[in-house]
Amino acid sequence: MPKVLISDKMDPKAAQIFRERGVEVDEITGKTPDELKAIIAGYDGLAIRSSTKVTAAILDAATNLKVVGRAGIGVDNVDIPAASARGVVVMNTPFGNSITTAEHAIALMFALARQLPEADASTQAGKWEKNRFMGVELTAKTLGLIGAGNIGSIVADRARGLKMKVIAFDPFLTPERAIEIGVEKVDLDALLARADFITLHTPLTDQTRNILSAENLARTKPGVRIINCARGGLIDEAALKAGLDSGHIAGAALDVFVEEPASASPLFGTPGFVSTPHLGASTTEAQVNVAIQVAEQMADFLVSGGVTNALNMPSLSAEEAPKLKPYMALAEKLGALVGQLATGAIGGISVEAEGAAAQLNVKPITSAVLAGFLGTQTATVNMVNAPVIARERGLEVREIRTEREGDYHTLLRVTVRTADGERSVAGTLVGAANPRLVELFGISVEADLAGPMLYVVNEDAPGFIGRLGTLLGEACVNIGTFHLGRRAAGGEAVLLLSVDEQVDAALLARIKALPAVRTAMGLSF
Repeated sequence: MPKVLISDKMDPKAAQIFRERGVEVDEITGKTPDELKAIIAGYDGLAIRSSTKVTAAILDAATNLKVVGRAGIGVDNVDIPAASARGVVVMNTPFGNSITTAEHAIALMFALARQLPEADASTQAGKWEKNRFMGVELTAKTLGLIGAGNIGSIVADRARGLKMKVIAFDPFLTPERAIEIGVEKVDLDALLARADFITLHTPLTDQTRNILSAENLARTKPGVRIINCARGGLIDEAALKAGLDSGHIAGAALDVFVEEPASASPLFGTPGFVSTPHLGASTTEAQVNVAIQVAEQMADFLVSGGVTNALNMPSLSAEEAPKLKPYMALAEKLGALVGQLATGAIGGISVEAEGAAAQLNVKPITSAVLAGFLGTQTATVNMVNAPVIARERGLEVREIRTEREGDYHTLLRVTVRTADGERSVAGTLVGAANPRLVELFGISVEADLAGPMLYVVNEDAPGFIGRLGTLLGEACVNIGTFHLGRRAAGGEAVLLLSVDEQVDAALLARIKALPAVRTAMGLSF
């Protein structure tokens, strides 16, 4: 009989579900890392919340561990690469606390609109400052959503019930999905200029870090009120304080901070500022939901091999896995490539399997493409939940099989539909196992996709490669591999360089300033 340890305080229904499904369970909480290491070898599964740190040392001691289940979305306390190396599946419950987090954002919006914390403190201090706390109505105000995924769409629904006008900035939001959830899709500049309230519902990635920077905060509507229940790091906190001090920002409410616990934030004590200690997911219902979900997922895996919301394992049968593994590696890299390079709103994505690839189960391959593609914007995406997130965002996904062989015995092609037209990348397997890019936006170019890379589009002209190499050399950036393709002599050329370290913004600006360069950007795989 499989055996699971619940090492953090969790709703009793979790243990009940394990037992009902034939899994032995122990509830032993509050253990130190050394104490946990001493007992973990006796368990097949480990169910945690945020307190237990599943480190490489813990995993080394967990000689029988097969699955770690996180009751909640964040897995910062789990060493996922170490778990993967040891064959341990890591699961989370990404949708169990969506309503709770959305409601907390709405609560903070009310608190800002009516100055509730300040009015409460004043009244309980024996004052009766009725004229001091002149709030604003939410009715007819414009709410700007930065991120319109699962939680953002719930906030939009509640806000429309309050008779607010809702606008949204989200690169993955299609026009059809915007109509479905009742929002107006806008670009970030328009949102900043129009929104009376701004609430953030996006993960923290390289693309979203400081999305409300000092520059963007300065472009907001005077008197704006800002709410963040998503992730610390989305807002420049120093610039936010400056905006509050100047009066340009009428109010701000943060449930999350760059550094947590936030025991000494410079924002504390600032007039118009409201804070809560990362309570977005903290309701009785949400904790029950995530406890039930993690127990169900772990029990399914341990008893029948079913995989749900795994962060490091696709949903595959034992027979399919050996054949599909190299294809999924290729698919994820192609998805990540097109996700980083395609600009503008994405209306749809198609995955075409050609030749030998068309004989395989394309579903896991498509999931791998979506995981790579959405992973450039969504931190918790994986091969299992990627199709769910794609459907939630209204992303049209097509699968195409072409059994005839073209120039390659086996080929995967990923095409995204944008406002600027279709953009396509294609790859094959070399030696039946090594992923290789063979086409980029219609240009033949063979390249491995690994580590940090530099992508440059330029006009084909003598001397350009030398000038680029000189710039990289002066910046002490070492080139690992160099791949070049072009449409025709003197036409558009594409360079893909693997580099030993990520190219920083200052060097990218110098590269973009070179004659004949059309675009340049850093990539990561």
